[in-house]
Amino acid sequence: TGAATVPGLFAAGECSGGMHGSNRLGGNSLSDLLVFGRRAGLGAADYVRALGSRPKVADDAVDEAAKRALAPFETPTNGATAENPYTLQLELQQSMNDLVGIIRKAEEITEALGRLDELRERFKNIHVEGHRQYNPGWNLAIDLRNLLLVSECVAKAALERTESRGGHTRDDHPAMDSSWRRVLLACTLAGGDPAIPDVSVTRKDQVPMRSDLLEVFEISELEKYYTDDELADHSGRRG
Repeated sequence: TGAATVPGLFAAGECSGGMHGSNRLGGNSLSDLLVFGRRAGLGAADYVRALGSRPKVADDAVDEAAKRALAPFETPTNGATAENPYTLQLELQQSMNDLVGIIRKAEEITEALGRLDELRERFKNIHVEGHRQYNPGWNLAIDLRNLLLVSECVAKAALERTESRGGHTRDDHPAMDSSWRRVLLACTLAGGDPAIPDVSVTRKDQVPMRSDLLEVFEISELEKYYTDDELADHSGRRG
């Protein structure tokens, strides 16, 4: 259904999981979008129809969200220079492209995390001109919070995963490590400044692929990723 662990939250499209494994070609996302988008839409509709009453959102939560959304219209009161959202977005994009791109290594990822720390501090002084109507600068200012959080998550997870797998290529760790296949890296908000919280990365156990699903794949393809011991019971080896 696309239902998340948070009641009432549904994941539609590629954010619901990696149907194509650790890497995919550009057009492959269409199957995720069509299949899981439809499932999430139907699941969300069924969830709403089954509710006995409309959930109540706390007024304090609404007020806090509105305050955070409107903050970019306020001039920084700490004497700091007002930051342009387009400037921050460009610097963020350049840093991630140069240092956490297709080919990665520890020293560059560490440098990227240092730049992200600086951008986080500057983000607290972000300022936009104009009004709420048709204001793309304001939209970007709101988006930048999540862009910074996701960038930090990507960089920290890439630094933690000391192997190369799929679209994650570590120049300083060029080989796959079978032990990492059993590990997922989960990013969570870890408190701190509510304007842009800290991000922590923790290891979670990855459930191994079921033996019946392994049988779907040709043994020659599996041998690229699995060890001999892991494939000992595959029909391609038994035959």
